[in-house]
Amino acid sequence: MTKILIIYTGGTIGMVNDPLTKSLIPFDFGQIQQNVPELARLNYDLEVHSFDPILDSSNMDPTAWVELARIIENRYEDFDGFVILHGSDTMAFTASALSFMLENLSKPVVLTGSQLPIGEIRTDAKENLITALEIAATRKHHAAMVPEVCIYFDYRLFRGNRSIKYNSEKFEAFQSPNYPILAEAGVYLSFFKNYIQHQPKEPFKVHYQLDPNIGVLKLYPGISKNAVDAITESAVAAIVLETFGSGNTTTAEWFTESLQGAINRGKIIVDISQCQGGSVQLGKYETSKRLEEMGVLSGYDMTFEATIAKLMFLLGKGMSREEIVSCMERSLRGEMSV
Repeated sequence: MTKILIIYTGGTIGMVNDPLTKSLIPFDFGQIQQNVPELARLNYDLEVHSFDPILDSSNMDPTAWVELARIIENRYEDFDGFVILHGSDTMAFTASALSFMLENLSKPVVLTGSQLPIGEIRTDAKENLITALEIAATRKHHAAMVPEVCIYFDYRLFRGNRSIKYNSEKFEAFQSPNYPILAEAGVYLSFFKNYIQHQPKEPFKVHYQLDPNIGVLKLYPGISKNAVDAITESAVAAIVLETFGSGNTTTAEWFTESLQGAINRGKIIVDISQCQGGSVQLGKYETSKRLEEMGVLSGYDMTFEATIAKLMFLLGKGMSREEIVSCMERSLRGEMSV
């Protein structure tokens, strides 16, 4: 019998209405089959591990990611796949982080959640949960169909480190702007094998060291020198520079001098676009040529979430600046198109 571990971290999916207080409270996911009787028809061997205490997704952080990775590593040989129930607000961050932490993953790790609690009549929770379990259980030629970290939401399966949450009110809360979906759930589960990671040839390995010492500098017309210097002169080890279009910034001398000073002091600066779709192309326009010359790195078409997670991962490994530069501009887990 296929064995799936459900890891409940918290979030809307695990809430029910308390008839006494008339408010939403988490239900005991150990009793999941009573709350979702349809699971019995899947004929899977399910085990549930709940965080204690459970976390609102706004409180997810690298410590929680380490806990998730440790659970998966400790139970890796016992299960065919893993489903993580998670609040949607930071789900793409967690999926991105786990994609880097879980190297040579040969089993599905599927994150899902819902926009409405599982006890609501119109809830999307049951469909998301049931299909996420089916995806985690699907095998072909005795190997997992989707050996990677992914997000399932509203009939579509996304690569985790290519996903963004783009809507807080629709059931289709997630998108993957720069990479095709991995699968679609209609009458049948349709997997798009050309876009799914291949089974690894090396043994599974987990990385636990993450360094969150990262600053974010989002540009806007009229940004002041004080605002820029507050980030470039801070004690952060790396800066995510959110630029216009295909990687463009102001060419004001004070701005480029501030960035150059940060790089001279050993900071890593990665340029990603504020646009959800498309890629950074340093040097395409004059306004980004100077960035390329001074050593700003291109994030190509990485999401903000993946860029943050990748930097945390690389900084945590204690790499030299040269090694980080090399890794940032190439794909490690399918997080960018180069």
